[in-house]
Amino acid sequence: MKKILFVCLAAGLFACGTNDKKVSNADGMTAEEKSKAVIDTANFTTIQWLDSTNSMLGNIKEGQVVEVTYRFRNSGTKNLIFASVSASCGCTVPEKPEKPYAPGEEGVIKAKFDSKGRPHGEAQKMVYVQANTNPSMTTLSFKVNITE
Repeated sequence: MKKILFVCLAAGLFACGTNDKKVSNADGMTAEEKSKAVIDTANFTTIQWLDSTNSMLGNIKEGQVVEVTYRFRNSGTKNLIFASVSASCGCTVPEKPEKPYAPGEEGVIKAKFDSKGRPHGEAQKMVYVQANTNPSMTTLSFKVNITE
């Protein structure tokens, strides 16, 4: 009886195994496929930033949340794929575009900055964008002046 129970448990554990390579995002690409596309020079494309990559948002009151947008266009001949979009600190939360952008297609990268608890004065924040471009990393930045 113990052998039967052991065999059933073992079979159940093996049946529950997952294969991470098959997990895909809404765009149909796995994280592994996106990572490969970013480093494969045959998939490189170019990106044109339609807005300044260095924005000045002006004065905001401490505690205010502001959103900055960076418009872009895939100016190359291959699909534009974003592997990662991250920020320099936890007070800034960027949104990574999930889908591939066809040549000529435009899109937006948004980032929200929460000034709650931040020191008064000028603050400069960075948003790091990794895509299948050369160079693969682009740094977007914005400045705000936090007042009382």
